[in-house]
Amino acid sequence: MNAPATTDLPVVVIGAGPAGLAAAAHLTERGIESLVLEAGSTAGSAVREWSHVRLFSRWGEVVDPAAEKLLAPTGWTKPAEDTYPSGRDWANLYLQPLADVLGDRVRYDARVTGVSRTGRDRIVDADRAAQPFVVHYTTAGGHEQRVLARALIDASGTWSTPSPAGGSGLPALGEKAAADRIAYLVPDLKDPAVRARYAGRRTAVIGSGASAFTALAYLADLAKSGDGTGTHATWILRRGISGSTFGGGEADQLPARGALGLAAKAAVDGGYAEAVTGFRTDTIERDGEGRLVLVGEDGRRLDAVDEVIVLTGFRPDLTFLDELRLGLDERLQAPTALAPLIDPNQHSCGTVYPHGVGELSHPEKDVYLVGMKSYGRAPTFLAMTGYEQVRSIAAHLAGDLEAAERVELTLPETGVCGGAGLFDQPETAEETGGGCCAAPATISIGVGAPARSGGC
Repeated sequence: MNAPATTDLPVVVIGAGPAGLAAAAHLTERGIESLVLEAGSTAGSAVREWSHVRLFSRWGEVVDPAAEKLLAPTGWTKPAEDTYPSGRDWANLYLQPLADVLGDRVRYDARVTGVSRTGRDRIVDADRAAQPFVVHYTTAGGHEQRVLARALIDASGTWSTPSPAGGSGLPALGEKAAADRIAYLVPDLKDPAVRARYAGRRTAVIGSGASAFTALAYLADLAKSGDGTGTHATWILRRGISGSTFGGGEADQLPARGALGLAAKAAVDGGYAEAVTGFRTDTIERDGEGRLVLVGEDGRRLDAVDEVIVLTGFRPDLTFLDELRLGLDERLQAPTALAPLIDPNQHSCGTVYPHGVGELSHPEKDVYLVGMKSYGRAPTFLAMTGYEQVRSIAAHLAGDLEAAERVELTLPETGVCGGAGLFDQPETAEETGGGCCAAPATISIGVGAPARSGGC
């Protein structure tokens, strides 16, 4: 295969979600050709899988500035800035129109299966950086295709690889066999079939972040309804109960997010959910009636439940990048230079330092992981963080190094922390301020910019 000069090739962006489409918008603004490869059949396909969940950030905080400029000539009207979109709204009213404006720059049903340098596997040094990237993907019909690229921006996210129920990071024994009774997303209880699955039944909810709060609140509402009598949740936390367990409440700078924690607390206080603390799932068994019994690493056996909802976070899929030379932190699976800035063992919501193309670079030149994927397993990511990341990268690829380095990102404390690291020992966490944000916090970009917030 004779490769053309890299300058004649597009920048390939993986994923037509918020960060990926924003990357294409910034590249377009810079006069750089891009090609977005999206595994789904529509823009924001991952967002659509949680379309029933309302964001706790307002419209004014989840629209990328370059994308808005691109949309403006089409007559697109930005929804009221102070209103809260659902995932469905975000996808239908913003992401899909943006993808439509990008037109042929977005290719659907294109699942990336591998990326390498043309004629160079990962062990070959000779003339490596001068070779274009070759991106392999499959179409909806299973046909194999490839495209060459001058640079690669991976914005594929982490939605497709949720973390398991097992406390060791591996699936619990029996977890795969019980897949018919386990969900890894907040249920849409307005869907009659989904509602029937949980109504009047006992459900275990594993997790301690905003998604777990949402699930508990939804199940409590179901229990209060006429068709939900008998609905009950068992809330399973790997750590203990502390002052931060339910988030910042009324002190949260994002009121809608604070309300989630208060709703979860109300579910427990109202008797619609019971909390089991210090429980790390080791095994999931079936009893004689087919119900699920969770067994902890310490040997504790919980009462049988009908369903399990696992909301323990996400992790990046790195398999299709195996031929590239990535520099990733051994724990977080985030870029090496970025990892210390977002390490949940060391940083809380307000101590994540500004970062851009420098922190997102790898030993393999012109490869960037952005958006949720850039944070690896760290749970502190913000939608607007992704927008700023791709702005910096697009500037760098355009040769505007001053703009690329001009990254300012401030995360004020919000009181919403928890989830990992020192929070396995709540008393230590409260003394040291360790831990991580379980949900997005407030973000400001640029000198004197108004406070913005993340989008999930």
